[in-house]
Amino acid sequence: MTDDILGLRQYLIDQQVTGVLMESTSDYWKPFYYLLEDAGFELILANARHVKNIPGRKSDVNDATWLSDLCAHRLVRSSFVPPAPIRALRDLTRSREVITHERTRKIARLEKQLEDAGIKLSSVASNLSGVSCHDMLTAMVAGQRDPIALSELARGSMRNKRPDLQRALTGRFTEHHAFLVRMSLERIAQDDAAIAALTQRIEAQIEPFRSFRDLICAIPGISTTVADVIIAETGADMSVFPTAGHLAAWAGVAPGQNESAGRTGSTTARPGDSHLKGALGIAAMSVSRTRNTRLGARYHRIAARRGKLKAIVAIERTLLSIVWAMGHTGQPYQEPGADYYTRLRPDRTKTRALKMLRDLGYTVTLTPAA
Repeated sequence: MTDDILGLRQYLIDQQVTGVLMESTSDYWKPFYYLLEDAGFELILANARHVKNIPGRKSDVNDATWLSDLCAHRLVRSSFVPPAPIRALRDLTRSREVITHERTRKIARLEKQLEDAGIKLSSVASNLSGVSCHDMLTAMVAGQRDPIALSELARGSMRNKRPDLQRALTGRFTEHHAFLVRMSLERIAQDDAAIAALTQRIEAQIEPFRSFRDLICAIPGISTTVADVIIAETGADMSVFPTAGHLAAWAGVAPGQNESAGRTGSTTARPGDSHLKGALGIAAMSVSRTRNTRLGARYHRIAARRGKLKAIVAIERTLLSIVWAMGHTGQPYQEPGADYYTRLRPDRTKTRALKMLRDLGYTVTLTPAA
């Protein structure tokens, strides 16, 4: 209970304790950390994997003794805990992420309900939550079953697909299906309203960091939503991380270290911030579809040699390194262009081009341009 924690805080103050170390076990550490933080203690939040005691000596008393010894000798690195305003922003962005995922699952459930009724709307429309599909489904729930009348509700480019819509909307949509679809539409609408409310709250909470968000949104692939997550998870203060490599390792987009006796084992990336990695993954996928950016060129170069998954992780690392550099310097992003690597190593580009021509059976003679 909170009064017990307050009693502990007063006891530590009376005993003139200045430093407190605790394990980051689930969310149990948060009430202790926040209340002790208010009292001005030097707090160290330790990763439980970094402070394991000797096997066979597991008890609460032994663990506390071990942790206090580590704290006294400064043998533990503290986990990153952002300040209170960033923690509030993080709660908002994570809540929006959870509701967005739930909304996606509900749309998938809606698609299954339509498939059960023989309605193949998803084969024509790419987005069941779009305005046209919403109007058609609402009309079907209200009792309209005529495919021609339903197809006339299409808007924009969907009107060009009316013949296909008429075929897709022909099925056995009963009152039972109408009841289920109505519930799904209502729940999706509730999620839409919740996401809109959270976004509005995030916009107000992120006001002190708006200039930094505008700065990093110039990076290819980083949208406003991704930038919100980056700020919420990293705190927007890049001085916390000594180098870009430290930030990448903390986020879990850098290879691990596993070398012994001259042999290197698996270097799978260490566990990191799953929320930040998810946002960076979205940004990296967006980068992979660009054709006139350095990051897009980097993705295609790595994907050709190592595969698409490794290329995505590499782009995540590069994006985070750029964010770190911009956070330190405050300089805007300058796009080098898709030919960056060609200009960076012209001799290598020339050698590769000559080899391709010779492999095709040509004899090449180089003459310098005037």
